[in-house]
Amino acid sequence: MDRKDTDRIDFEDFSFDAFDEARDPRPQTTDFDRVVETAISRRGLLGVLAIGSGAAAMGLGVTGLGSLMSSTSAEAATARFGFKPVGIATDATVHVPEGYSWQILARWGDKLFSDAGGFDHTTGGDAATADRVFGENTDGMEFFVIGDRNVIAVNHEYVNPKLNLPKNEGGIPASAEDVAKLQKLQGVTVMEVAEGDDGWKIVVDSPLNRRINHLTPMTISGPAAGHDLLKTEADPSGTKSLGTYNNCGAGKTPWGTYLTCEENFNGYFGSTDEAVSLPEDFKRYGIKTGSVYSYEKFDPRFDLAKNLNEPYRAGYIVEIAPAAPSSTPVKRTALGRFKHENAEVVIAPDGRVVVYLGDDERGEFLYKFVSSASYVPGGDTSTLLDEGTLFVAKFNEDGSGEWMALTPETTGMSAPEIAIRTRLAASKVGATTMDRPEWVAANPIAAEAYCALTNNKNRGVKPNAGGDATPVGGPNPREKNNYGQIVRWYPEGQDHAAPGFTWDLYVMAGNPTVHDGAYAGSDNINEGNLFNSPDGMAFDTTGLLWIQTDGSDSNKGDYAGMGNNQMLVGDPVSGRIERFLTAPIGSEVTGLCWSADLRTMFVGIQHPDAPFPDGEGTLGRSSVIAVKRSDNAVIG
Repeated sequence: MDRKDTDRIDFEDFSFDAFDEARDPRPQTTDFDRVVETAISRRGLLGVLAIGSGAAAMGLGVTGLGSLMSSTSAEAATARFGFKPVGIATDATVHVPEGYSWQILARWGDKLFSDAGGFDHTTGGDAATADRVFGENTDGMEFFVIGDRNVIAVNHEYVNPKLNLPKNEGGIPASAEDVAKLQKLQGVTVMEVAEGDDGWKIVVDSPLNRRINHLTPMTISGPAAGHDLLKTEADPSGTKSLGTYNNCGAGKTPWGTYLTCEENFNGYFGSTDEAVSLPEDFKRYGIKTGSVYSYEKFDPRFDLAKNLNEPYRAGYIVEIAPAAPSSTPVKRTALGRFKHENAEVVIAPDGRVVVYLGDDERGEFLYKFVSSASYVPGGDTSTLLDEGTLFVAKFNEDGSGEWMALTPETTGMSAPEIAIRTRLAASKVGATTMDRPEWVAANPIAAEAYCALTNNKNRGVKPNAGGDATPVGGPNPREKNNYGQIVRWYPEGQDHAAPGFTWDLYVMAGNPTVHDGAYAGSDNINEGNLFNSPDGMAFDTTGLLWIQTDGSDSNKGDYAGMGNNQMLVGDPVSGRIERFLTAPIGSEVTGLCWSADLRTMFVGIQHPDAPFPDGEGTLGRSSVIAVKRSDNAVIG
């Protein structure tokens, strides 16, 4: 691709996150040689972590609640799951438990509108109608009931040019038309779906069907709107932009809108002039002169030599109204600018809106936004996500924690600067560097929230991109953490808007068949439920936590016995975790929502490294599947 900074790294061999790390390696230091003793407890039930210097594996144990269950409570936990766990798989298809079935709802290239034509495996689809079909690399999604219609909004995180442009050498864009095709295949799909005798299908030509992509007009709102850094020649007001990028996780508001989250936006920008001088803060966000897709060669909006402010207009939460297909999506800058994973919305006891937000990069932070005004059903919600305070988490070694406000008083930065350079603001207040905070999920029947810390090979080895130390300890208890863990916290006074919390670890992924101590994982990990790199998460209405993975599926070495990526379900009370679904080899399981009657579970299968789902001789197509019980009973 003639991209000096990427040095011919082939991102199809990585997840997008791993590719971004490879193209933008962080400075190396090795000065974190310390002993940390961390007490983590939930109502006195969890034990003490003891981490040794360097090895970080000597005698560590997280005493899972499962080890304290009586036989009666164990039987109750078994009854809660309602399925026989599946074993690992290493093949090219999806597996679900006995008594369940799955079918394809939507695949990359499936028609949303009848004028799109059929999918062509030799061309990767028609460029002219790429915004009339279901997009690539499905990710976060939510289900909406709009009148008598059922609608799913789903993200399309990125593209795989070797698949999308199969006739191009190496999938390299060779024209503005190629670039436009890639731009159209990403973003968001809003589609009506319906269940018939032959299962769930897309309602082609529904008036609610819509594609939102890299070319869609957006409004910019909140404290950063109109700031000089957001002004360009095309938009001197700094309040309007085109496109939403690298849409990863998602969220849903009580007022019926969809929140799509811009994650690795940095990879879309490059420069036709490698000598261009870049702002210092670009380093913190991984913005370089080499891009992933060569957009800058054919679209000047992405050329840093011509539009240095354009990256400041990306990296936000975007609010979309599925019920209003002609409405303009809104970038909510008050929720910060970083590599957003998902947006978990909770209503506090006083009605204020709380949004939990993870920044998915090694050594970055966990945030929450608290609105100034309260949500009133049926009331005006247009500024609820514009006016409020952004906080960042600090986890203390004694199991306590605090949310530190990011304000002009605490950071020395203006409100617009905090919204635009959020990572720098969080560093100023001394927030806890985390092991890649991915999805956050809040329990609907208990005052607690969970964050998937997917992995961090740099823990205790390298600082983050801003030079903040990443010491071993607290919710990040292992050096060179390639397995990941899930941290859980309990807001003070059962109020998610409160400034304080207590925390523990719900699970530490690991492999007890290979390791002893820390890297064996916590007590609720065993040979039958091995996994690594927890990523997507969602609670069902009964309070069970569904966990999706995006990690190594080598099934050897440290990952022996784990097989392909998978979806598991966990019981927060007992600590028990069981495997529910396995995905095709090379794919990530990401995105989860339920039908209104809770009898169908919709699950995303991203970037399969296999001819899934169409069989031999076809391109691998990211898909959304519908999972049901054979008896049509509730599964959520």
